[in-house]
Amino acid sequence: MTFDARDPGTDPRAWDALVARLPSTHTGDATHVVVVAPHPDDESLGAGGLLASLARRSVRVDVVVVTDGAASHPGAPGDLADVRAQEVRDAVALLCPRATLTLLGMPDGGTSDRRSDVTRRLHDIVGDGARTLLVAPWRGDGHRDHRVVGEVCAEVAERTGARLWEYPVWMWHWATPDSPSLPTAAMRAYPLRDREVVLKARAIRTHASQVFDADGPPVLHGRFLTAFDRDVEVFIETPRRTPAAGDRPEPEDSTMPSGYFEELHGRKADPWGFATRWYEERKRAVTLSALPERDLGRVLEIGCSVGVLTEQLAARATAVVATDVSATALERCRARLEDAGLADRLALVDTSDGALPDGPFDTVVLSEVGYYLGHAELVDLVSSLPALLADGGTVLACHWRHPVQDYPLSGDDVQDVVDRHLGLPELVRHVEEDFTLTVHARDSRSVARREGLV
Repeated sequence: MTFDARDPGTDPRAWDALVARLPSTHTGDATHVVVVAPHPDDESLGAGGLLASLARRSVRVDVVVVTDGAASHPGAPGDLADVRAQEVRDAVALLCPRATLTLLGMPDGGTSDRRSDVTRRLHDIVGDGARTLLVAPWRGDGHRDHRVVGEVCAEVAERTGARLWEYPVWMWHWATPDSPSLPTAAMRAYPLRDREVVLKARAIRTHASQVFDADGPPVLHGRFLTAFDRDVEVFIETPRRTPAAGDRPEPEDSTMPSGYFEELHGRKADPWGFATRWYEERKRAVTLSALPERDLGRVLEIGCSVGVLTEQLAARATAVVATDVSATALERCRARLEDAGLADRLALVDTSDGALPDGPFDTVVLSEVGYYLGHAELVDLVSSLPALLADGGTVLACHWRHPVQDYPLSGDDVQDVVDRHLGLPELVRHVEEDFTLTVHARDSRSVARREGLV
């Protein structure tokens, strides 16, 4: 068994007959696809076509790269991890631009020592596996990182009920079609369109540190790469298991106390720089442009702070009900809208008791507040929002993605709860390094369709 792609290995054409007779497969009812790669480039080699096929579909896509790939060139300069991280960013952006890419940054070759960390992170990303397809390296691929990551993914699928597909990479190199260790009966072919084949080939070339000559032969030479130049991708399917109750413990319920926010607003006039930072101004512009209707109707803003976003919502609304747990924040919000001449559209509600105002609302905005709640309370909040919506109502969620030690949840945790528990069609998904934003609505028509343009 060899893991050096510079060795000739098995002639890729030897696999043609086996691949041609494999039954086809499809993603079925999956609304969430998680592609896990042991190293930067495995996502393109094993599932690049699948990712390209998901780019135009209404499916949430996560790509998780476990190691930094820095051991691919013994004696390589110290910046190889940074180079490979940028390569995988470029590859995923090419294949599926709206996918969320997570780089775990584990040491290349060190997955055995970090197994529990990888398991925990993947649990968090997979979430409720009922309609999740988890795409992972084949456990039998031979390479240690592939084996360990594949075993972790199989465990996560087992415990969450996610459907599991495993992709081979090194199998094509060291095995032959008649190798007794191959799970031939479980192999399936995922058909690719011409565009997806082309995008996959381009994505593989994006990993330039691996496929082009540097100081010696490339890590992945042309003969080896021929095995991935097909109009199908091959996956090994594992039957789905329904998870037992309690398999995946939820995060602790540790909602931050309302006094935290009252103290914060008491010390600073604008604690987060909403009125002064370009980052906040730009994010508000993205938020406001993502809302599909010019007239926002009756708006519920959960967590208004000093009212900078509230003012701009009110300019497009007939009424805004703004809530907060800080009395000081509510008074500053009131003063801002009075100065703007919009106070007649504003109602303020102190929600320190946890109760939301009565609907119906045409627009609900949950911006930069969900990660202050414990998991159970956030699930309750998100699950309650559809009952507050008017016919055709819209919910927007927007949250900072970088970790903050004080907060019970991350922005990605909040987005995961929204995706799992809101239960409304998705109109917009905007993800960048700093924040994630989604819009869900009872009316699933695009803006152009709402205006009769198509």
